[in-house]
Amino acid sequence: MKNREIEVDIFTGFLDSGKTTFIQSTLEDKRFNDGKTPTLLLVCEEGEVEYDLSKLPNVKLAVIDRSDLIEERLDMLAKTNRAQKIVVEYNGMWLINDFFEVMPEDWAIYQFMFIADAGTFTAYNANMRQLVYDKINITSMCAFNRLDGDTDFMALHKIVRGANRRCQIVYEYKDGTTKPDDIVDPMPFDVNAPVIDVADKDFALFFGDVMDNPKTYNGKTVRFKGICARDPSLPKGSFACGRHIMTCCAADIQYYCWIVEGFAGYEAIQHAEWIILEAQLNIRFSRAYGRKGPILKAIKVTKCEPLPNDEAVATFY
Repeated sequence: MKNREIEVDIFTGFLDSGKTTFIQSTLEDKRFNDGKTPTLLLVCEEGEVEYDLSKLPNVKLAVIDRSDLIEERLDMLAKTNRAQKIVVEYNGMWLINDFFEVMPEDWAIYQFMFIADAGTFTAYNANMRQLVYDKINITSMCAFNRLDGDTDFMALHKIVRGANRRCQIVYEYKDGTTKPDDIVDPMPFDVNAPVIDVADKDFALFFGDVMDNPKTYNGKTVRFKGICARDPSLPKGSFACGRHIMTCCAADIQYYCWIVEGFAGYEAIQHAEWIILEAQLNIRFSRAYGRKGPILKAIKVTKCEPLPNDEAVATFY
């Protein structure tokens, strides 16, 4: 008999960001906690505010440190407490993958939330960008609290959207009132133009939006500057074209590309050569992807000079 899947809800943020208060109120909300399901609250750091479990008879608390991030240890804690649901207050200074790698097989993440103090968040982002991106990249919601009349909503919005264009953003004022983020994110290029011209600085945003919203671009003609790649595993008569993209820091720079077909002079294309590519973008199955994905049917290929070193790597911000 297979083990029943255990729901795991992760709340993360940096020290003094209001995680404990947020989680306490969430656990007291009957829409989240029915008061009957045996729940284990895993706390990865001890803050100034303590949990009041007197209001949560079905919740048991366990404080863990990095040495407890072992699959057997986490599995034992869940079984000892007969947990059917697990809520994690995750330390913002720890990489989230450290937790994912040791999660027991029967644990399943239901939601991932990032909580931040609006007054200190931009400083954390300036000094610890990798740790900020590590959490925002996968979160389903960013909750900014302790807002006042001087809060720069656009600054917070841009940082989040630079890492994650799908998550919800919520703002909470010091008086407890809340408002959703309503800032519209127009693309820096015209997706309805006869030819979608992508500026060099906008390639990362363009690539990400195509992957997130492929139907918007299906059948559209696009033009961008990119680096070619030749690989014998690609379908005959095709090559790849894309750019190196940095999502967080220099350590995570990777080459992201799409398959280009239909160019009669493809044999003359050199590996790592820069080109300006005009092509029709179609979403269809490819053996190279193993699924449906963007296929670029070449219309015009023009060789060009490489971008300067400080512009060659595309970013989201």
